[in-house]
This record gives sequence, structure tokens and C-alpha cells, in this order.
Amino acid sequence: MSGSKNLVSADWLLQNLGDSSVKVIDGSWYLPQQGRDAVAEYAAGHIPGAVFFDLDGHSDKSSDLPHMMPSAEVFAAAVSGLGISNSDHIIIYDGLGFMSAPRIWWMFKAFGHENVSVLDGGMPAWNRADGPVENQQTDVTPSKYLAVLNEKYIATRDSILTFVEIGDRQIIDARSAERFSGRAPEPREGLKSGHMPGAKNLPFQKLVGSGGVFRSGTELQQAFEDSGIDLSRPVVTTCGSGVTAAILTLGLEELGHDDNKLYDGSWAEWGSHPETSDKIIG
Repeated sequence: MSGSKNLVSADWLLQNLGDSSVKVIDGSWYLPQQGRDAVAEYAAGHIPGAVFFDLDGHSDKSSDLPHMMPSAEVFAAAVSGLGISNSDHIIIYDGLGFMSAPRIWWMFKAFGHENVSVLDGGMPAWNRADGPVENQQTDVTPSKYLAVLNEKYIATRDSILTFVEIGDRQIIDARSAERFSGRAPEPREGLKSGHMPGAKNLPFQKLVGSGGVFRSGTELQQAFEDSGIDLSRPVVTTCGSGVTAAILTLGLEELGHDDNKLYDGSWAEWGSHPETSDKIIG
């Protein structure tokens, strides 16, 4: 695991794939403009034994915002249906390397599952390591998974409004510099462009190094510090809809920074809500 509890290498997974306590999840999810079908790609070829986690399907259906956190009951039912137990070591990957897998990693952590990791580099790294793939549906035996939401992991619009007003928690945005500054339009219709007052910008791609694997050590620390983040202070991560923000959260956790929250609604909420319409810079 290369000294990390949050990341495992393709080589590590190759060596441990036969362990019955290791459960693999394909957590691939794509933006419409990326033109990829996660379900079809999983059916065409996935890591042996992997099950598919539907990020949009296992979300809060009562919200008009995209893939918001579900209730503990909904999450537990979904994970039980995948045959995963609370004692399993879960490994999550996605088809791009670092896109949606960290979001699902964060969801499991928020619901109390500590033994969960992201496959460093995702499916591209697995393919480079000549890892086997299969196209048959994985047989699962439903489990009795228990989930309890820990609110410390989540920031809401109301809490962000407070953070903006009193400045007691840094806000860091994973979107591109163009979207953050308001020079580029948002991909979702009806959203204003720009960023929250006082927010810093760290495009999530800057945390991925050569070969598509996660940066570590001083390189990772430098990326946050260069963006203006003081790693001795609390942080909130945000992005377009709460997905790539989790890549920044993963980076913070890798650096031992555990006083962080993720803004679940992110810009999909902030850029469209009447209460925040006058709190946009850009």
C-alpha cells in the first residue's frame, strides 16, 4: 500500500485480489460532455470481482441537486446489495484514474467505513500493470451493511455562508482556473460563473503526477501551499457538484490533514441559489 491507507497501487491489488476480505468497486462516473457510458464500460470489462456503484443512482432522490449524499438507510441498502460487509477492505477505482472514485471513497468514510482505499491511477494504471479484466457479471451474496453518517465530513450551504462571513475555515475549489475566475461558463445551465468570497483555487488535476498517479509528500504539500492554503487550519473542499472536491479531500487526508469538510452541494447549489446570488466573485 506504499505507506498510505487511502491509496493502493495496481501492483498491490494484483497481489491481494484473491483475498476474500478485499472488495473492489468500479465507481466510474462521467460528465455528459465526456461522452462515456460507465455502465456499458463496466459490462465490457472490469477488474475481476468488481461490482458497480452507481453514483447518481445511490443519491438523495428528494434533492434537485446532482448526486447529493443519500440517507444512511439508502446507502446501507445499496452497499448491502453489492455484497460488501463493514469489515471488508474496499478498493474503489474509476475509468479516468481520478474522477469519481475519491467521491465514493469519501462517502464510505462519511458513513463510518475506515478501511477504504482508492486504486492509485484507476483503470488506466490497472491496464498498464497488465491486470486481468473480465466481462461477466460479478455474483454477489447480499450482506447486512450498517451505515451511520458522521456529519463532520459534510459542509452545507448554511455552514459555508458562516465560513464566508467569519472566515474561520478555508475554502478550496477544485474547478478549473477559468471556471473559478468566471472566464469560462459553467457546464450546467442556470449557474452563474465565479467563486465564493475568500475561496482559493486548486484544480484537481494538479494533484495527479506523471503516469497518472497521485502526488505525494512535498509535491502534494506544495500544491496546496501554492494555492494559498494553510495546512494548519481547517479546510472545506468544493467543486462543481461535489465529485472532484473529494480529490482535494483525498490529498488533504494523505497529508494527515483531517479537519476538513466537503461541500456536498458545491457550485451546483451556490451558483443557483437565491440566498447566495450576491456572494459570487467573478
